[in-house]
Amino acid sequence: MSKKYHIYGMGNALVDMEVLVSDEFLNKHQIEKGLMTLVDESKQNSLMSAIEDIETTMQCGGSAANTIIAASQLGAKCFYSCKVSNDELGQFYISDLQGNTVSSNLTTTNLQDGITGKCLVMVTKDAERTMNTFLGISSNYSLNDIDETALKNSEYLYIEGYLITGENSKKAMLHAKDIAKKNGVKVAMTFSDPSMVKYFGEGLKEVIGDGVDLLFCNEEEALTYTNSKNLNEAIDSLKSIAKQFVITRG
Repeated sequence: MSKKYHIYGMGNALVDMEVLVSDEFLNKHQIEKGLMTLVDESKQNSLMSAIEDIETTMQCGGSAANTIIAASQLGAKCFYSCKVSNDELGQFYISDLQGNTVSSNLTTTNLQDGITGKCLVMVTKDAERTMNTFLGISSNYSLNDIDETALKNSEYLYIEGYLITGENSKKAMLHAKDIAKKNGVKVAMTFSDPSMVKYFGEGLKEVIGDGVDLLFCNEEEALTYTNSKNLNEAIDSLKSIAKQFVITRG
């Protein structure tokens, strides 16, 4: 019996604001290039103010959201579980998901007051992206934001590694994985960013538990997570926690 959704994604809902910057700008403001750094809203606003002649491309984002939207554009039927607030950016986020034919747990009438998460994506000429993220209401993502009916009716659960930064969101990751395993839903996960593996490695190991069906990571994340000296060693280690895995390089 076919299921309603190919992929049920869960992750932070962030409105991406993409800008072009120089390496000098990153150095001047002591921003670690190539990583995602969590910041408060005032820090994010001060960076926005410091960028001259800013031309911002704004779109519905967040690690898992980007994956879910891309899958939808390729023809998959997708559901995205996330949290936005009852503000202008929250309404924009819902509209953008709907425009990309992605179903979600969000409605225009069930939103709480607060600030929708925002991600300042700073792109340098070498195409490296550096992200300063203000999670906003996404930091309150919890079990209550999981649509169990949609999850059970999906072929894959796709978990975003960034959720590991919050205790309630980590509980949601564990709960969703448990529901998936009990209902024959395959589990896919992404480490999302080297900083997640570096600073929240133990939490990721707790979520992975006895393993996942599909794991996405880059070379740096693979080496750090497995404490390996080279890629071949990391590959051997990952075989024990993932039935299949993809390691991006460069």
